[in-house]
This record gives sequence, C-alpha cells and structure tokens, in this order.
Amino acid sequence: MPCNKGLFTGQQQNHNNTTKPSEQYTSINVSDLQTADLTAVVVSVFRTQAEMGHTCRGTINLATANIAVEDSCNFVISNGGAQTYHLKASSEVERQRWITALELAKAKAVQMQAESDDSGDDFPAVSPNSGQGGDCRNTEIQSTLRTLNSKVEDLATCNDLIVKHGSALQRSLSELEGLRVAVDMGEKVKQVTERATLFRITSNAMINACRDFLSMAQSHSKRWQKALQTEREQRIRLEETLEQLAKQHNHLERAFRGATVLPPSFSNPALGNKGGVSGKADASDEDDDNEFFDAMEEPAEFITVPADPKYHRRSGSNISGISSETGTDDQLVNFDELSLASNPESPQPLELEPVRQRRTRIPDKPNYYLNLWSIMKNCIGKELSKIPMPVNFNEPLSMLQRLSEDLEYYELLDKAAKSHSSLEQMCYVAAFTVSSYSTTVHRTGKPFNPLLGETFELDRHRECGYRSLCEQVSHHPPAAAHHAFSEKGWTLRQEITLASKFRGKYLSIMPLGSIQCIFEKSNNHYSWKKVTTTVHNIIVGKLWIDQSGEIDVVNHKTGDRCHLKFAPYSYFSRDVPRKVTGVVTDKDGKAHYVLSGTWDEKMEFSKIMQSSKGENGTEGKQRTVYQTLKAKEIWRKNPLPEGAENMYYFSSLALTLNEPEEGVAPTDSRRRPDQRLMEEGHWDEANAEKQRLEEKQRSTRREREREAVKAASSPEEGAHPDTYQALWFEKIDDPVSGETLHIYKGGYWEAKEQGNWDMCPDVF
Repeated sequence: MPCNKGLFTGQQQNHNNTTKPSEQYTSINVSDLQTADLTAVVVSVFRTQAEMGHTCRGTINLATANIAVEDSCNFVISNGGAQTYHLKASSEVERQRWITALELAKAKAVQMQAESDDSGDDFPAVSPNSGQGGDCRNTEIQSTLRTLNSKVEDLATCNDLIVKHGSALQRSLSELEGLRVAVDMGEKVKQVTERATLFRITSNAMINACRDFLSMAQSHSKRWQKALQTEREQRIRLEETLEQLAKQHNHLERAFRGATVLPPSFSNPALGNKGGVSGKADASDEDDDNEFFDAMEEPAEFITVPADPKYHRRSGSNISGISSETGTDDQLVNFDELSLASNPESPQPLELEPVRQRRTRIPDKPNYYLNLWSIMKNCIGKELSKIPMPVNFNEPLSMLQRLSEDLEYYELLDKAAKSHSSLEQMCYVAAFTVSSYSTTVHRTGKPFNPLLGETFELDRHRECGYRSLCEQVSHHPPAAAHHAFSEKGWTLRQEITLASKFRGKYLSIMPLGSIQCIFEKSNNHYSWKKVTTTVHNIIVGKLWIDQSGEIDVVNHKTGDRCHLKFAPYSYFSRDVPRKVTGVVTDKDGKAHYVLSGTWDEKMEFSKIMQSSKGENGTEGKQRTVYQTLKAKEIWRKNPLPEGAENMYYFSSLALTLNEPEEGVAPTDSRRRPDQRLMEEGHWDEANAEKQRLEEKQRSTRREREREAVKAASSPEEGAHPDTYQALWFEKIDDPVSGETLHIYKGGYWEAKEQGNWDMCPDVF
C-alpha cells in the first residue's frame, strides 16, 4: 500500500498511557493537504517536515481508523487499539478540510479492502494508484462487457441453428410418416437420424453457452453489487460533508459579521477600526479555493445600522458636526411621499388620459420541442449574433423593443426631474437603472436581431408624456441607438452593442456602450453602463437568468456618484437572491444615501447620518459602517399580467410593444413579418421568413460595398468599406462624457405627422 508522505505532523499518544498528551502541537498546513495523496490507505505520521525523509513516527490503516473532533482546531485519529494521534490545525476551516479529506480517503480504503477480500472474483483487484485506478476499472468493465456480449452472440447463433435444424427434423418426420414404400424407408430413416444428431449437437452447444453466460454473470454480479453499494455509501458521505461545510461557512460568516458590526451608539472609532481589521483577518481564511461554491460571495463593502434616535429629533438648524447640506437632506427624507404631492408644477392627471385601449394578451406560446444543445454544441466560443438561430429560441420582440422596455418605470425619471437636490435626483436615477432589469428575471427567450435600418417607435406622449425612437445603426458589430424625451423635462439616450459568448454551460451577454440621461431644469448630465447578463443551464435543466457586475452612475455636472453592485447568485449565500446595494456620494466622496434591494422586486433608500471606516483599509476591501434613518421604498416592480407564463413572461408594457399601429414607419419592428408570424404561432413559416430577410440583408450589404468601391477614386486592394449612414441618428463625440455615440438628429416625428416615409429603406 502506498504511504501518504507528508500527510500529517502531530503528537503521538500511547493508548495505555494515562497521562494527557503534550499540549505542544505541530501545526498542519494547507500546503500539506494540497500535496497529500488522498487515495492512500495508510497514513504516515512525522513530527516535522524535516523527518519525512528518514524518520516515521507511526502509521495507521485508514480502513479501520476512527476520526473525531475535539474542539474548533483539534481532531483525533485512532485505530481503536494502541495508536492515537492528536492533531491541531491553524484554524477551524483548515481543520474541517483535513477531516473532509480523511473521510474521503477512508471511504476509498474501505472500498479497496472490500474488493481485495472478495473471494468470488475471477479477476485481480485493481490497483488504487492515484490517476490510474479509474482507467483500470473502466478497462476491466469494458473487457467484461465485451466478453458477455460475445456470449450473447453465441447464444443467438445457437438459437438460429436450433430453429433451423428443428424445422428440418420436423419436415423429415412428416415425410417419414407419409412413406409407404419399404425401399425408401431406410434412406429416410437415415436422413432423420442425421438431422436428429445435428439437433442434439446444436442443443448441447446452446446449453453449454447458457452455462458459460450464467457462470460469468454470477461471477461478476457480486462484485458489481458491492461496487454499487460502495458508491452509494461514498455519495452519502459526500452529501454529509457538503452539508457540514455549508454549516461551517454560515458559522464563520456569522462570526465575521459579529466581529465587524458596531452598535448604533458607539463612540470610540478606534474600536470600530479594530473590529474591521479582525473581520478582514477572518475573511482571509474563507477566501481559499472551495470547489463547492458556484459563485464566490465577496464580503460586503459596507454595512448599515440604525441611526441613533437623536438624529430623528434634530432639525436642520441645530445639527452639529454634519455639513450644512444635511439639514436640507434631512427635510427631504420623505421626498417620495411629500415633495411630489406638494409640487405646484406637477401636471394634473387629467392631461395623461389614455387615448386608446391597449391589448392585454397575445397568443399563447406554442409547445414546440427543439433540442437546444443539438444546435449550440457547434457554436461554443462564437459570437452569438453571428449564429443562425431558429425562432424556437426567440420571443416575438426585437432588440429595439427590448431597449424600449427600459422606459417601463419612466415615473422614476419624472420624479427625478422635479427634485431640487442633485443627491435626491441621483437616488431616482439609480433606481431607474435597476428597474430596467426587472423584466428579465423570467425572460429566457432571445429577442430578434434587428435588421440594419430597422426602427421602433414608442409614442406615449398623450398617455405618459414621453416619446421614444430606436434604430439599428450598425450590423457588424450590431449596434442600436435609442432616444427618448419627455415633456416632464428629461431626455434619455443610449447606444448599445451586445457582445455575447456561448461557454457550453452558460451564455454570457455583455452590453457595451453607455446610457445617458439629461435633465433640462438642472442641466444635470448622468451616464452609466449595463452589467453582464448570464443565462444558466444551457445544456440541461431549467434556464435561469442572473445579473452580476457593478454600475457607476455619474453626474458629470456636480461630480455626484452612485456605485451599484449586483451580487451574483450563490447557493451558500445568506443574502436574498438578486441583491443590489449602492451608495450615493458627492464629489468629495462623502456618502449621503444607501440604496438596497433586489433587481427583480424593489429598491429602498436610507439617509446616512454618520459613518465610520476601518483603519489600514484599501479601496474595494474596506468595510464602512453607516448609521442610517429608516429605509423608504423608492421603486417596486409591477406585477405580471395574468397568464404571463404562457405569454413569454411579458410585462403589461411588453404585451403592447408589438401591437399593430397605424402611421408608423415602414421600417418599424411591428411590420417585421417573421416576428409577426412567430407571435401568431406560425413558427415554421416564421423560420422560412427569417432566412429570407437575413439573406436579403446580406445581399443589400454586398451591393452597398460594391457601390462604395466603385465610387472611390483609388480603392485599396481588397477593401470593401461599408458606407451605411443611419437615417435618424448621427455619430458625434459627446463633449460631456467624452464618448462617441449616435444621437437623434431629428425629423422622425415630423415625418410621421406628414405621413411621408419616402426616405425609409426597404428592409422587410
């Protein structure tokens, strides 16, 4: 049996000795565990690393060893006889890792001992050498299966011969009964005798083949049953170990939080700093690699505690130690409930009465089965926009319409436009950025890739006070420009390019480009980017979507900033799924508001009254304690309409986006035929129409490139420039954000009023 050199260092105790073992333990390092041979069945014990080459203090067979925990860092391994070793790890996490590794090695040793003790085996036991046991076992199983298969083939051959000779014998007996002439009798009897002999020989061969097959099957049946039982036991041990690790993780996290969270009435900043440092030291032990985590949960950058009640009783004139702006912000704590209701500039609700009844249903999604993996397996690592996909994986909306869905919670921008404080306004803008993801939680369908020159308008001027226009301004790479403006005094514009990669198990969608929001009254100019969207369980299981990453919402005029963090989903996390946290700071970095919630349900904000930071912290790792007032809800997701699960999980707004409307441009997504056919349930026709449109787009592009080459005075060799210019948008360098993007140049709504669309290309 191979020895596991360097596996342990520790203190040996004689079983018959009544004295306690020495309190001097030699620590066990993680590096020892990483280099340990966990398939060994014998544990060798050394006092120090230096003794490993020449002096062994003893060995214990893992198959009969007992492993027990003494306290948070110590554990005992014994053979139940004269040998007991007390071992000490440097931390509770490291101790648990050793126990897990030993339990797995013990299970392997028990299995190997059972296989070696199997007297009924006709084959030698497989060597348990690391890296070779699995291959040898697989080879043995394949060899056995081939042998059994050959025996089955022999049985089939014997069966065919028995049928053949039995039929011939039956015919001969029938002929023998019909003979009347004595001369022919002898010849027929001889023929029957020969055929009876052949039948007997074939029957004996059949019996022998059956005996061989039965003997071989019996010889392997016991072995396979024991192997199956061993695998079941090992799986149970792994499940128990996993559960124990999860409990250990929760225990450590609770201890970590308890060491860093300060009481509301703390008065000694040094005490808080000390707690923060201690918490970081504990967290470092938890950051080691752990194969059971599907997403590593990073410690929060800040924590919040209720503010001292004295802050609730103060007014803006008697607060000391807080900036002069605090009194104003303190009066705006209930701005979501009071300031808007009392604003004399708020328009009367009667001006926004709906002008038409929008639809509330679309045809139910057909139940067409299609194997996604059969299509996606050849697309690993490729750009998703370049993969021809059937409509079976789509939803009956284009990417332009999905961009327009960002305006579902336009009321947040309306409220932001009425805010008198830039920090208050930042809270609304940050909540609006989070709200745009609320419609994606169940939306696993892929939107249609817009054709070059395709547009989509969303005219809600009389209903909601805004108008929106999207246009596909580039095909390679695919890019869409979006412009929306409201009579409430805000303008939203964005240019988004989607970079997507299929990784086998999941699909990553990385939006490139920025979103900008400009408020006319204050001239505040905000910009931010989108986070990464991940679609999980592409190969097997139910598809589900997660949003992860960080967003910085920046006010380029005042320097205010809101840092939002979308936490990735983690199975072992104690936090709520889809959690979002954020802090609003001014240009000097002082925090004023904390935002928290989930991107699929709601967001809340809290006014910060006091903060404390840990010492020696670095950016991104320092934990800050904020004392805040009671949280107020700033945004909540609208409920889905009834039967949404049968309608692609569309929201009430999404159900109306593809509703036919008169007067829209001929390039509008509502007029796209393949998308319309899919919505109506004619998926086969939609697939054929989709291929036609894509081929038409490719032909148009080739023709445009040929014309560009001819028009050039001296075209370079092999050059094929694409001279396409967007119809309603133009590319500029934004002087405020410093970014290059397409912005709306005007003319669309005037053309709609005149009913003149002669300038529109033929894209459908």
